Amino acid sequence: MKWLELVTVGGATLVSAVTVVFLYSLGVRLTAIAGDAEQSSPGIKRSLAYACFGLCGLAVLFGLYLIIPYFSK
Repeated sequence: MKWLELVTVGGATLVSAVTVVFLYSLGVRLTAIAGDAEQSSPGIKRSLAYACFGLCGLAVLFGLYLIIPYFSK
């Protein structure tokens, strides 16, 4: 078995999973902050939250693109 390739795949999986979880949690946090009544500019925080959710969705779609052989022909 090629151990370096196994470590590379494991590292890429760990980094991508942490990235998706971080983006999603940041989006949830920004949505909660934007929903606070005392915020002066909730629109900016809400748009950043939607951008985080969008990046999270793009990362998931890219992962599906890499996994499904039909798309990578």
